[in-house]
Amino acid sequence: MTTTAEAPAPREAGPQPAEALRRRGGAQLLLLALAVGTTWFGYVCTGFALEGRPPPDAWSFAAFEGALALVAHLLVRRFAPYADPLLLPIPLLLNGIGLILIDRLDRVTPGHQAAPAQLVWSALGLAGCLALLVALPGHRRLARLSTPCAIAALVLMAAPIFFPPVNGARIWIRAGGFSLQPGEFAKVLLAVFFAAYLAHNRQALTYVDGRRIRGIHLPPRSVLGPIFSVWLVSLAVLLLERDLGASLLFFGLFVVMLYVATSRPGWMVVGLLLSVAGAFVVGTLEPHVGVRVSDWLAPFGSIDEGDGAGQLAQSLFAFAHGGLLGTGLGQGDSVLIGFANKSDFILSTAGEELGLSGLTALLLLYALLVSRGLRAAILLRGDAFGTLLATGLAVIVLLQAFVISGGVTGLIPLTGMAMPFLAQGGSSVVTNWAIAGLLIRLSDAARRPAAPAAVREPGEAAGSEEVRSPQETSEPQETQVTQKAEDSQQPQTSEDPQDPRP
Repeated sequence: MTTTAEAPAPREAGPQPAEALRRRGGAQLLLLALAVGTTWFGYVCTGFALEGRPPPDAWSFAAFEGALALVAHLLVRRFAPYADPLLLPIPLLLNGIGLILIDRLDRVTPGHQAAPAQLVWSALGLAGCLALLVALPGHRRLARLSTPCAIAALVLMAAPIFFPPVNGARIWIRAGGFSLQPGEFAKVLLAVFFAAYLAHNRQALTYVDGRRIRGIHLPPRSVLGPIFSVWLVSLAVLLLERDLGASLLFFGLFVVMLYVATSRPGWMVVGLLLSVAGAFVVGTLEPHVGVRVSDWLAPFGSIDEGDGAGQLAQSLFAFAHGGLLGTGLGQGDSVLIGFANKSDFILSTAGEELGLSGLTALLLLYALLVSRGLRAAILLRGDAFGTLLATGLAVIVLLQAFVISGGVTGLIPLTGMAMPFLAQGGSSVVTNWAIAGLLIRLSDAARRPAAPAAVREPGEAAGSEEVRSPQETSEPQETQVTQKAEDSQQPQTSEDPQDPRP
């Protein structure tokens, strides 16, 4: 007796239907409007607190930021329609809050105006983010530029060595009235190089036989070569430039990406041990780094000695003064921190004037941005380069946020890095907007509905990009339906044969 079975309904391509993903453009526009409105409201509140009236340029500032947000929304919907709707509003909101805090500090330090320049750099950073989306239709093209990226990163990292130090660290290039921090650009180039290198050598780094020390599987010495090379380079940067933050970021980025590529916890163990060893050696030999470690161990030591409160002590006082709900925008005293209150310690101003609740909200915004980047990495499970690149970019934001917030709260020693999108610094804000642009591009590729599964002719290369529909094959449609019906009666395996994703 013959039974007729209906062919199973084909699964929808991608994680969600294309129409549902496209409709999320409305959510992005709504979130952008909320970000612009929040920034404008904070700017007005600051004016009332400091001058008793709204700033005279409040409406022009809102119109300028709103126009930028609208243009960004339209271009993202045009060139990355499936991108995560949170990846653009979050940086815009963080950047806007940073502009408010910098302008608030400018009003009590008349001789050091930084907000106008920061506004220009922010606009240039957003423009660069959008230009990157337009000029880069696919992230795979970056894999072919891995070697030039590595060379450019090394040149940028070494360039500040030939310039005089600023505040004890050689991380700046200054010429006339222009200053540049090249290490900010180097971290993105290194992420591209690491992603391409690890994706290409993933097999060699994973399937190796190593030793076990107390139950921990360590890679063999031949495979430990790359991580030792990176450790030596980061140590050299720390010694020559006295930049603890860049060294930790550089080395931590490589170790995390190496672990993601190989899934071997031995890399993490080796990386942590080398980080501690390098920081201990340099902290002992380098006076600039040693002073920061001493301040971290005894933040109130200068008060006991009669020299007054140092920067870290003033930062802790600012957090304590803010309490749970904060003093209100424009009503704090974080200006007492000194010269770095707009850069390294801008989070102290946020903690004092917004309180623990506002500070928690800011950190949750960073956590949400990082989680969306890691989500894109997970969805790109069939693309090793894309997965590693999205992970690396998200880790850059994560490490910066952790190192800065940990430094100003006394959790770890200060490093001199800039809080992404929030702190003063043209190089930093432009680089972080470039990271946001790359994450938008990667998210668009990850969430884009997959094309129908390719049907290859006998002998056709497995990596061919040509996609042929079932109607283009010589097999009749009735035969295909019958074959589907027979397949539906077979025992199911762990892999879905109709899943269009690899």
